[in-house]
Amino acid sequence: MINWIAGNWPDRFRCLINHDGNLDERMAYFDTEELWFPEWDHKGTPWSNPDAYEGQNPVNYIKNWKTPMLVIHGGQDFRVVETHGISTFTTLQRLGIPSRFLYFPDENHWVLKPQNSILWHQTVISWLDQWVTPASSGPR
Repeated sequence: MINWIAGNWPDRFRCLINHDGNLDERMAYFDTEELWFPEWDHKGTPWSNPDAYEGQNPVNYIKNWKTPMLVIHGGQDFRVVETHGISTFTTLQRLGIPSRFLYFPDENHWVLKPQNSILWHQTVISWLDQWVTPASSGPR
């Protein structure tokens, strides 16, 4: 959802935090171990209802991205595979958008290990402090 928001509301937020988000809805269908969700959300498969996948596909709106984004991803997430997080971060970097990538190779869709959870919270709070506090100079 965050990648879609970045492309459809590029001026609404000072920053975004993307935790295990899809970049390309078509490929997310083929990458996931859980097909029920995309088939339900898009009322079919990419080949039986391609317009549903394309109309809500964040990759189609990358040209509008400009909001700073923290990207977080787990290496053991089989629902949203790590290439979506890496691709999101790579895209942000190539566009020159302020961004940071926090990767947990030993976590799945959820950050469950105590030390990883502490790092997750510290990183998120630091990112928000950087972009959202009244003294920040980030976009509004």
